[in-house]
Amino acid sequence: MKTYKKASLILEDGTVFGGYAFGASRPASGETVFSTAMVGYTETLTDPSFQGQILCVTYPLIGNYGVPLMERDADGTFRGFESESIHVRGLVIGDLSVDFSHWSAAMSLDEWLRREGIPGIWGVDTRALTQKLRDCGSMLGQIVMEGDEPAKELDDPNTRNLIAEVSCKEPVRYREGAGKKVVVIDCGIKHNIIRCLIATGVEIIRVPWDYDFNADPAMNDWDGLFISNGPGNPDYCGATIEHIRESMAFGRPIFGICMGNQLLAKAAGAKTYKLKYGHRGHNQPVQMAGTERCFITSQNHGFAVDDSTIGSDWEPWFKNLNDGTNEGIHHKSKPFFSVQFHPEASSGPLDTQFLFSKFVSML
Repeated sequence: MKTYKKASLILEDGTVFGGYAFGASRPASGETVFSTAMVGYTETLTDPSFQGQILCVTYPLIGNYGVPLMERDADGTFRGFESESIHVRGLVIGDLSVDFSHWSAAMSLDEWLRREGIPGIWGVDTRALTQKLRDCGSMLGQIVMEGDEPAKELDDPNTRNLIAEVSCKEPVRYREGAGKKVVVIDCGIKHNIIRCLIATGVEIIRVPWDYDFNADPAMNDWDGLFISNGPGNPDYCGATIEHIRESMAFGRPIFGICMGNQLLAKAAGAKTYKLKYGHRGHNQPVQMAGTERCFITSQNHGFAVDDSTIGSDWEPWFKNLNDGTNEGIHHKSKPFFSVQFHPEASSGPLDTQFLFSKFVSML
């Protein structure tokens, strides 16, 4: 039977949570956050929106269905994953499933983290850790192996442009000539968003976060603009916001998801702010404004739009039923809208996938 080296998660205030190391045997530091998702650890760990963060998963048993091979489909995306690599800095769980069983599994969670160079710690009282983060807010922390000295300085991902770290470096085309042309601003896009857009029959031009697509003659005939999810603080994306604002002058449809909601709001003149501990999980209830329609949604964000700063031409579209925060905006007369949650539902509920069809019907 395998023996596991002891390890600790040490928060910035000195609180220590003991456990056992798995994955890569190396230290890591970052912003410690929690997710209430019960399934989907392969999708979650590869979500670029977790860049720079140590993730605590509240569901008690993780790893029971293993990890499939990372294989590209015909369009170059990875089914079962949301990007080419793991983006969390470290993983904190209650109980590690050493044995796994699933028809697609090729390796254990332990082996996958070792291959990717990501440390994990299991045997942690994740309920106590989650309560700590709910009371105090997301905190910097570090995973330290037994016998090693804790780092004196912790990496703070909130001090840099995380979107620039995860965005593509040059334009990428999908299904060229397939139909209407959609420019996708890649702020750290999840692969299932690409798949959902492809499924609607459009051509996609995926561009880096700061790419001036309006100045590119090869792209000036775009039919719609999509703004993706991504990590960190939207205030670092001044160039993106300006390009979105320029695009709004054309009056063509614009759709944003997660970070895209915040960037569209800022382009419209609104402000954003950092949430105490964010929304991360597959069970976040939202309500459509002016109706009794409610949806269960997948979410992963640490910032939100300030409803009180939205201009008179705009209005809130959805609100979070847990804390009343903004979950989407839309323009009163133009085809501009965005949501804070993830309608592509990977790996969460399918309640709001209709939004992709709504967007494409406007093109």
